[in-house]
Amino acid sequence: MTALRRDFLPAELESLMQTSGVEKAVAVQACQTVDETRWLLRMAQDHPFIAGVVGWAPIASPDFHTHLESLRAFPKLKGLRHMLQDEPDDRYMLRKDFQSGIAALQANNLVYDILIYSRQLPFATQLADRNPHQIFVLDHLAKPKIRVGEISPWREDIRELARRPNVFCKLSGMVTEADWNHWSIEDLQPYLEIVIESFGPERLLAGSDWPVCTLASEYAGWWQTLRALISGLSHSEQQAILGANAIKVYSLR
Repeated sequence: MTALRRDFLPAELESLMQTSGVEKAVAVQACQTVDETRWLLRMAQDHPFIAGVVGWAPIASPDFHTHLESLRAFPKLKGLRHMLQDEPDDRYMLRKDFQSGIAALQANNLVYDILIYSRQLPFATQLADRNPHQIFVLDHLAKPKIRVGEISPWREDIRELARRPNVFCKLSGMVTEADWNHWSIEDLQPYLEIVIESFGPERLLAGSDWPVCTLASEYAGWWQTLRALISGLSHSEQQAILGANAIKVYSLR
């Protein structure tokens, strides 16, 4: 993980985007602090190519509404995320205090990004059922075990979650769930086919997971891989995945 132990700042990303044919980005939280969220929002103010921010705030805290009101002053705040994958209790997302926070997001037209491991998918389905009018974006396909080629029960659980029309899926984080040094496009293909079949191109969003993706792929290399993976879709379907869906879901300008 030493490759990630340095600063990754907007100027570096902007250069990578320009050489990879990417016009805009949504910055997503990496630390569970409000200070980092405010920093990301300031970066978005200063750099027009950052079209939106999915930040963090203490969703399950009694003070959440105060934090949310303050963060809403930034027009580029588009959603929030909590690192549910790191919670000792896989049912954390179903707690009453967490549910109260999700209700506040819906009232403020903010997206919630779901960051979980594949074993937590059944609880994510319950989360979506309890909040049928909240827009959710599942990050990284819920991190299927690509490295060992495990499909089930991830396949069945992802299909069940995808039956909820308020849930979208981000095509990101795949190479870091594969063998970092020896993955191939053939390793990723079955998982992509399942999410296309389950969500349809109209509910899939392209993501880079930069800089974490650099553990297994360069930024430009990932975009080349993703474009190859979806090359069998129609032009309009590819355009939806590569930008139009994100513009709609996150209300980007």
